[in-house]
Amino acid sequence: MSRKRYSFIILILGSLATISPFSIDMYLPGFPTIARDLNTTIDKVQLSLTSYLIGICLGQILYGPLLDRFGRKKPLYAGLVLYVIASIGCALTSSVDSLIMMRFFQAMGGCVGLVASQALVSDIFPSDKRAEVFSLITLVIAVSPMIAPTVGGYVTVGFSWHWLFIILAGIVAVMIAGIYFFLPTGQMPDRSVSLKPKSVLGSYYTVISQPQFLIYTLAGGLATAAPFAYISGSADVFMNLYKVTEQQYGWIFGLLAFAMIGSTQLNHFLLKKFKSQEIIQVTLIYQSIVGLLLIVGVYNNWYSLLGLIAMMFVFLTGQGLTGPNTSALSLAPFRKHTGSASALMGSWRMGAGAIISAIVSVLHNNTAMPMVGMMAFCSIGGLVILYFGNTTVLQRASSENVEDKVSVLL
Repeated sequence: MSRKRYSFIILILGSLATISPFSIDMYLPGFPTIARDLNTTIDKVQLSLTSYLIGICLGQILYGPLLDRFGRKKPLYAGLVLYVIASIGCALTSSVDSLIMMRFFQAMGGCVGLVASQALVSDIFPSDKRAEVFSLITLVIAVSPMIAPTVGGYVTVGFSWHWLFIILAGIVAVMIAGIYFFLPTGQMPDRSVSLKPKSVLGSYYTVISQPQFLIYTLAGGLATAAPFAYISGSADVFMNLYKVTEQQYGWIFGLLAFAMIGSTQLNHFLLKKFKSQEIIQVTLIYQSIVGLLLIVGVYNNWYSLLGLIAMMFVFLTGQGLTGPNTSALSLAPFRKHTGSASALMGSWRMGAGAIISAIVSVLHNNTAMPMVGMMAFCSIGGLVILYFGNTTVLQRASSENVEDKVSVLL
C-alpha cells in the first residue's frame, strides 16, 4: 500500500468514526436559536441530544452482528443513507418533537461509522500496524470537538441552524462516495453468523457474566458520562447565564475539549510508571473532589465565567485518563467475544450519557447546578462502583494475568 493510499484510507476511517461526535458538537451553539424558532424551551431542545445518544446506544448493538453477517459495506451504506435522510428531516422540521425523533434516526444511521471503522482496521491492516492506525484515527476524532462547535456557531449566526444539518448531510454524502471508490471491501459476508436473538443474547450473556468486565464497564461508563452532562448543559450555562455569543461558545468548547485531548496523551506516559487500576482510582478521587468544589462554588456564586471555565478544565482532564484505562481493564479477560464486549461497553457508555443528559434537562433551573451536579455524581458514582466491585474482581481474576493483558492492549 502506497503512503498516499494509506493516508487516504486513514482519513476515511477517521471521518467515519467522527460522524457521531461531530453531529453532537456542531449543533450545540444553536440550542438557544433552535428553542426560539421552534417556540419551545432550551431544556426540551436538550432532549434531542438525549434521543441521539439513545440511538447510538441501540445502534452499536445492532450493527455488530450485521457487519459480520453481510460484510462491511452493505450495512455501512444503509446506515449512512439513513443518516443523510434523517439529517434532511432535522433541517426541515417545524417542531421540537419531530427534531427529537429525527435525531434518533440520525444517530441510528450515523453510529455505523463507529462500529465499521474499528472492524475495517482489523480487516485492512496487519496486526503490527493496527495500534498505529487506531492512534491516528483517535487523533482525527480528537480534533472534532475543537472544530465542530466553532463551525456550528458561525453557521448558526451567518445562515441559520437548519444549515447545520444540511452541511452534515452533505459531508456524509461525500463520505459515501469516498467509501465506494476508495475504501477496501474488508471482510466478506459470513452466512454462518447467526442473527437469531438467542445466539446473539447468549454471546452478550457470556460477556456480562465476567465480573471484571461488569465492574470496570459500569464504573468507567458512569465516569465517562460526565462530559455528556457538560455537553447537555453547557450551551444554556454559557450562552444564557454568562451571555457569551455562539462564536465565543465554540471557542470555549474547543478549549475544554483540549483538556481531554491533552490528558489522553498524558496517559501514555503515566502507564510507564503506574498500573491502570491506580490511574483510574486516583483520577476518580480527584475528579470527585473537583466536582464537589464545583457544586459548592456554583451554590455560593463563587465563579466568574473564567473561574468556571478553569474549574471545568481541571475536571475534564480526568476524562482522558479514565476512559482508556477502564476500556483496557474491561476487555482484558476476553480472547473470544471481544466484539460483543466492545459493543456492550460502547452501548453502556452512550446509554449512561443519554440518561445523564436527560437528567440535566429535567433538572433545568436556569443555573449551572444541574450540569455540575451531574458531573460530580458521575465521578463519585464511578468511584463507589469501583470500590465495592474491586474485591470481586480480585477474587475472580488473577491480577498478574490482567496486568499482562492490559500492557498488551495499551
